[in-house]
Amino acid sequence: MHIKSCSFCNEKAVYRRKYSGESLCTECFKNSIVEKTKKTISKYKMLKYGEKIAVGLSGGKDSSALLNVLNQITKSHGSKLYAITVDEGIEGYRDESKFLAEKMCKSMNVPQIVVSYDELFDFTLDEALKPDNRKSSSCSICGPLRRRAIDLAAQKMNADVIATAHNLDDSLQTFFMNLFNNDLPRLSWLNPLSSGFKADIRRIKPFMDIYEEEIAYYTYLMKIDFQIEDCPYQDESIRSEVKEFLNNLERLHPGIKYSTFSSAMKIAQKSSELTKKDRIKCKKCGQLSSQPLCSVCKTINIVNDSMEIYASDQ
Repeated sequence: MHIKSCSFCNEKAVYRRKYSGESLCTECFKNSIVEKTKKTISKYKMLKYGEKIAVGLSGGKDSSALLNVLNQITKSHGSKLYAITVDEGIEGYRDESKFLAEKMCKSMNVPQIVVSYDELFDFTLDEALKPDNRKSSSCSICGPLRRRAIDLAAQKMNADVIATAHNLDDSLQTFFMNLFNNDLPRLSWLNPLSSGFKADIRRIKPFMDIYEEEIAYYTYLMKIDFQIEDCPYQDESIRSEVKEFLNNLERLHPGIKYSTFSSAMKIAQKSSELTKKDRIKCKKCGQLSSQPLCSVCKTINIVNDSMEIYASDQ
């Protein structure tokens, strides 16, 4: 059986990019992930020299790979890396990832802050999802709270930038979920040139042009320890179904994720132009929002109401 050579150095290839026709050896593949990340950062002017970068580090494959790559990139960039780990309060699940995240930070000498839903919102995710009468899925509850927890931790460390490990697959899935839910204002969040609803701390996604599969393989080749177990609540939303749909399309038509992502980006850019003028301060917490009451405050109200009803029925 003929083993293909690397398209760049003639070493033995270990990975083939069907959408580009490239075959890559171990070193060229690892370098390509770093270079792709650099290109994305440069293209969208995500980072400036000497900034304090807060990396959302869950202990999973994507965020662990991001911290690894940014650590390489920023060594000559004059920037300082920090890590933020959020403990949602999922019994039997989050302990392992917190341990791996802490271990990685210590090995790289990266300062870390751990924040929890319990201390910030007075309930854990397990408690929020316990009531049988709740009308929201786990992801619709967890997502806004997680973003707010990272925002608050980043403010605490006076960070200039928040870097999250959302990859191309994540971005596409979120785009379609917002589209299916008729949540048009959130389509603009895909636009990397939009600062979202927080103007003081920019949010960036350096992995937004990279397939999830490639990030997973990068963590394997770099021998990065990460939590393999999936969140026990992940199947409550339609994300898994959207993910499977897009993966099936990609298998049949290599590169279709890239072309679809390009279209989604154009829509997001137009959407951000239309929604920017509508941003106001939440009347309860003061954070920027598209409505009088932000998604976080709405979520907290819904959770508290459900928990009160659940408690009264016991």
